[in-house]
Amino acid sequence: MRLLITRPETDALPLAETLRARGHEAVIEPLLTIDYLDLALNLEGICGVLITSAAGIRALARLSGDRRVPVYAVGSASAATARELGYRNVHTADGDVHALADLVTNSVSPDDGILFHAAGSTLAGDLKALLEAEGFTIFRTAIYHARTAMALSDTAADLIAAGGLDGVLLYSPRTARTFVRLLRDAGLEEHCRTISAYCLSRAVADAIAGLPWHTVHVAAQPTQADLLRLPGL
Repeated sequence: MRLLITRPETDALPLAETLRARGHEAVIEPLLTIDYLDLALNLEGICGVLITSAAGIRALARLSGDRRVPVYAVGSASAATARELGYRNVHTADGDVHALADLVTNSVSPDDGILFHAAGSTLAGDLKALLEAEGFTIFRTAIYHARTAMALSDTAADLIAAGGLDGVLLYSPRTARTFVRLLRDAGLEEHCRTISAYCLSRAVADAIAGLPWHTVHVAAQPTQADLLRLPGL
């Protein structure tokens, strides 16, 4: 199958290699571009870092050389990125922000200290509120900004218009909403009839509702491993 990958380029490249190894043709179409913010960051007194995306841990690694702080990651991909960057104590929730909140609640005491959420400027779910309701003190600041694409590339638009795309992989509601907007801007909605959507979660699938997809598949759990187990992939 010819599959469109909508993840930021850094995350899309290894995914493309995985799909090609499975016999697919992968086309990278980043719908988010990550801008890392330069700011002073003091983690003294922080007992753990909360990571809700791989971009978050990459941004943090640029700002702080401390790799000893425990990392609590929302999923296996962000946890793997943390380990690749040299973090020694990494835990993964393998789920969404609710699963991450549960992991933290079962692993850390509010008395242990302050937790830092390495966040982007746009949030998916309010992890801070979930944990503060359990008595935790959360320090959250935006250390990166994810910009959405303003138009489909000519390559992607031409493929869709020609019926040359079999599927699209969508990892977040924001990316899904962006893809729908760009399809409509380009007048390509009807061409979805030949495209299967592979969604990381039900929230992602809800964000693309209303377009005439060939099929919509939803991962059993919001992890890349579960996404790649969907029919056809």
